[in-house]
Order: sequence, then structure tokens, then C-alpha cells
Amino acid sequence: MSVADRKAREKEALKALILKGAKKLFLEKGIEQTTIRNIADEIDYSVGTVYVYFKDKNDILHNLHSIGFQDLGNCFQELFTIEDPMERLRKMGVVYIKFAIENQEMYDLMFNLKAPMEFLEKSDSDFWDEGIETFGLVKKTVEECINKGHFEGHDVESLSFMIWSLVHGMCCLEIRQRTKGVKFASPDTILFDGYNAYLKIIDKL
Repeated sequence: MSVADRKAREKEALKALILKGAKKLFLEKGIEQTTIRNIADEIDYSVGTVYVYFKDKNDILHNLHSIGFQDLGNCFQELFTIEDPMERLRKMGVVYIKFAIENQEMYDLMFNLKAPMEFLEKSDSDFWDEGIETFGLVKKTVEECINKGHFEGHDVESLSFMIWSLVHGMCCLEIRQRTKGVKFASPDTILFDGYNAYLKIIDKL
């Protein structure tokens, strides 16, 4: 291994360490309560070292935001072993809900905080690659469903957006505990009860 290769690996390893420390603190303290100073202390490096790799906190948030979408996209990609697109679409929703509930701080960062998107808007890139790729897997599945004779008369993109929005909305209501305050008969199961109601509807289309 050349000196340049070794240094490049060391830089990537330190960048990954900073992101790992930031994610740990976000989960423990919350995103708003975590500072660059906290992150530097967590990994035993100086604040200046963190700023060598990341412009500001929003830069760190954007990188974690991208990692979150890569992880969700990988979960979706694994479902493409399922040949029947309708069955794959059903499983996508279950995987999405499971990801949201098991990674609530990350999910909040991915979908509810403005900071990662504000960083993207100020960067040189006009594209949000991870988001495009992840949503693309949903669109591909919906398109295959339409090609198989389901969802007649529907547009691929708008239907995909509607499905994403519906499942996302249910997850947000659950994560933000809005399902606990409206006197559901079964608040502990309403998320999956609602999802199963959605499945009954799409099975008829």
C-alpha cells in the first residue's frame, strides 16, 4: 500500500469515526442538544479536527442523512428477490415501518429536520442521490405492479408518492406519539392495524 493510499484510508476512517460519534450522541442526547464540541469530546479529538472533515453541524447531519437513506435503500433492495411486485410492495411497507420504529432519531433526521436539505441546497450538487435511489425502488415496484395489471389508470410517480406519504404519515404519528392521544381502541397496534387496512384497499386495485 502506498503512502497516499494509507493516508486516504486514515482520513476515511477518521471521518467515519466522527459520524459514528455524532450518531451515538444524537441517539443519546437528541439532535438539537448535540454540538460539534460534544462530538469532538466523544471521539477524543479536537474541535478543529472535526472542522477539517465537516463544514458545520449541518454537514454532519447531511452525511448521516445520506447514510440513513443508504441503509433504508439496502433494506428495500433485499426485497427484490421477491418476484411478485405486489407482494414486494406489501413487504416494503412493513420494512419501512420497522426501520422507522427501530431508528426513530435517524428517521427524524431523514424526514423531519430541515438541516440536511438546507445543506444540500447550499452545496454544489443539485441532486439528492440517496433519496432518488431509494424512492426509485418504490417507483420500480409500483411500475411493475401496473405492468401486471394492478392500479389501472394510475400514474407511476404520483401513486408511488401517495404510497410513500401514507406510510410515512402513519410512522410519524406513531413516533411523535400522536396515536396515544386520540383514544384509539387499540393504540399499541394502531400502526400495523392502519397498515393492514391500507393493504386491504390496494388488494382490490
